[in-house]
Amino acid sequence: MNNETRPLEDSLIFNQNSRYILSLLNEEITSISWFLTNGVHKIGRLPDKEIILDDVTVSRNHGFITVEDDDIYIIDEDSTNGIFVNGELITEIEIKSGDRIQIGKFSLILTKTEYTYLHLAAAKELTEGLVKSKGVCIAYETVTDDNGRLPLLAPMSAVAGRMSVQAGAHCLEKNQNGRGLLLGGAPGVEGGTVVILGGGVVGENAAVIATGMGAKVHIVDKSEARLKQLVEMFGDKIIPEQSDKIDLNKLVAKADLLIGGVLIPGAEAPKLITKPMLKLMQRGSVIVDVAIDQGGCVETSKPTTHGDPTYIIDDVIHYCVANMPGGVPRTSTIALNNATLPHLVKIANNGYAKALSDDKHLLAGLNVCKGQVTYKAVADVFGYDYVDPLKTL
Repeated sequence: MNNETRPLEDSLIFNQNSRYILSLLNEEITSISWFLTNGVHKIGRLPDKEIILDDVTVSRNHGFITVEDDDIYIIDEDSTNGIFVNGELITEIEIKSGDRIQIGKFSLILTKTEYTYLHLAAAKELTEGLVKSKGVCIAYETVTDDNGRLPLLAPMSAVAGRMSVQAGAHCLEKNQNGRGLLLGGAPGVEGGTVVILGGGVVGENAAVIATGMGAKVHIVDKSEARLKQLVEMFGDKIIPEQSDKIDLNKLVAKADLLIGGVLIPGAEAPKLITKPMLKLMQRGSVIVDVAIDQGGCVETSKPTTHGDPTYIIDDVIHYCVANMPGGVPRTSTIALNNATLPHLVKIANNGYAKALSDDKHLLAGLNVCKGQVTYKAVADVFGYDYVDPLKTL
């Protein structure tokens, strides 16, 4: 078998890059699904097939599907009742997302499915491409839970938050054009000042590392309740700053390391730090804009890579690596699989339509579906008509 008879959960961990799902249709609602990874997927009613359709209308060796990235073909193996694609009897044909397939008494549909981080509000070309693909696109970062949190974003936000201080501390070294400052200080030498914009998952985890190093840490957030929570966690190791009660210019001027961790779910990050504010910062100070995946919260931010992570504007080092957790793939993969796998199993067992319609939190992750934009913040920023996601299933 293509997945070497691994249990469903193991095969999904191994092949989460699968982008196509073949789903059995039950009164127009997808029920059972198969993830189509690169390779050959045999179809028939025998138990040794990857796609088992157990009925006498299906031949023992009915046909097979070959997958190589976006090139997908279905081939009939001289079956008794044939294979029909969009109503046409075929022997071999390339199939695309949205195609309907009839094998014996079974109706199936092929769907291109993206279940990953998308960050569409900051990616116009990607949004346009996904709309044209007519696929089903579920964004990790907008899936919710009962408490209004973003459970699939949280693991990577935690990793990025912790990495932000590690990266920023390195950039402060003199050979990186930084201030030549040890963020945690030394005996008899005061540590540096860290200003964290946003008290969410990124901010909290950045504070874990920064306070552990011995830096002076300010956390800026608009929510008084959230700041109280952070004080309960960290005590006097942090200085809480309510955003509407402070002069951000003065705080920025103190920062040796400024970390941008603000988030508006599914929308572009607000620009809290303007270019003129860089003039207030000390020469060789560092900005780590974790919000860069959503466009960045600093006006002068632009995406960089792990290979070339920094640039300098007005003597301030900018570290704006998109997908920061990609730098620690072992940790990130394990953390992400723990969070995303339960939803993936639901999609595989029930089909995407039923999985989405039965779970309002997973449905909140549906950003684009069959050529329509189903997440309002994305529709608004790029001028698409917003469509209720339930109406697209």
